[in-house]
Amino acid sequence: MLKQRVITALVLLAIVLPALFYRTPEPFIALALVLMAAGAWEWGRLNGLGSGASLGLGLVCVALCAWAWRAGLPARALPLLWLAGGAAWVLGACALLRAGVAGWPRVPRGLRIGAGLAALWLAWLAVAQARVLGVNFLLSVLALVWAADIFAYFAGRAFGLRFTRRKLAPAISPGKSWEGAWGGMLGVLVLAAVWIAAERAWPPEVPSLYTRLAHGGWWLLLPGVLLMVAMSVAGDLVESLVKRSAGVKDSSALLPGHGGVLDRVDALLPTLPLALMLCQWIAA
Repeated sequence: MLKQRVITALVLLAIVLPALFYRTPEPFIALALVLMAAGAWEWGRLNGLGSGASLGLGLVCVALCAWAWRAGLPARALPLLWLAGGAAWVLGACALLRAGVAGWPRVPRGLRIGAGLAALWLAWLAVAQARVLGVNFLLSVLALVWAADIFAYFAGRAFGLRFTRRKLAPAISPGKSWEGAWGGMLGVLVLAAVWIAAERAWPPEVPSLYTRLAHGGWWLLLPGVLLMVAMSVAGDLVESLVKRSAGVKDSSALLPGHGGVLDRVDALLPTLPLALMLCQWIAA
């Protein structure tokens, strides 16, 4: 299992890194499109669609992303879209997590499939626009999610249930604790402070998410970062909720040793649109 994970990770890095650092955004945007289409295929399967219908859902995702790309949306300011997407994620995630695993099947299947497709399309558009803004900006958003996950894991292992005495969402993801969530938030705040200090010492061509938020003052940086960390956790929990309802451990077996595409990008789905929302709000 470990060997599979390592080999898959190395193959992914060999594909993602050259696309990410290519001199123009197009290769990375195209790669992100393929990944989101695969996520749409997985989403169809998780929600009871057959093989053909799930494949069709993936093709619809490709068509929507291709339309947006051709229309030039990745290079355009879209403040109302990001505001609507961010609000939908916050309100939707709160409602779903409150209803729990038992509440998911009660949502009409058409609504579930449409909402998932919209979330994947919005995430693709957000990652495309982030790459157009610059590699440093995109990496700062990705690093936020990675750091939140890593710090939460180690904080949960070290302090889990020591202070709060209860799990974060025991019926959805029994391994998560409140101590882990707080540790993830603290770790990302440290990351933000280090990133801002590094950019002040060595100014980049494109400022990071953290420096952009800091331009609005600490009163925006602190809650902005904490909101995105909280929503990265919410994205993870929502996908776990859907998988538990479907009775599966992974969204698919597309990535040997890692599960499926949705298992790798679930925390990014709400975080990327929120990052664009906050940054465009500051620039307005």
